[in-house]
Amino acid sequence: MTERVIDPAALVLLQGLEPDAEQLREDEAALVRAARAGNRGAFGDLYERYARVVHGIMLAHAPAQVADDLVQDVFERALSNIGGLRDVNTFAGWLIAITRNRVRDHFRRNMASEELPEVAVPANAQPRAEAAAALEAIRRLPEAYRETLMLRLVEGMTGPEIAARVGITPDSVRVNLHRGMKMLREALNP
Repeated sequence: MTERVIDPAALVLLQGLEPDAEQLREDEAALVRAARAGNRGAFGDLYERYARVVHGIMLAHAPAQVADDLVQDVFERALSNIGGLRDVNTFAGWLIAITRNRVRDHFRRNMASEELPEVAVPANAQPRAEAAAALEAIRRLPEAYRETLMLRLVEGMTGPEIAARVGITPDSVRVNLHRGMKMLREALNP
């Protein structure tokens, strides 16, 4: 009879325990070391952990179509430059810096050449228009609030998930969400 192995993450859920933050950091550091050594599977695991964060940050700055393209580009850049990452424990901050730099580069290059096309507005456009207005209002907020709100509202991440992935405290996430929502309400209901 074969012995059944239980996934540690499933065991945590079954026991109702919070995963050990130190263990999560060690696991991530091991993945980064493996990715630096050329293990594509390890880099794929890092992608799975951070794709929503990168996408949320991109959406805080760019329309969805642009964000989708830029997310892929960020991970391609990270893969090609991971050998230059000095400290495996700083992967999250390093990836977020690549993300922010990439979106800035995109807009610097394309701002002058891109013009928005004329678009016919469908009859049932009211909900879309409201969503577009909300996204535009979020994009005008200060960066800390903008990114936290996008990760929460668009990517559906919880406060602790945002804190763990972005590298800020859960209290900072709560404050950013509270202040960001207040500013968003004021912007949408002047």
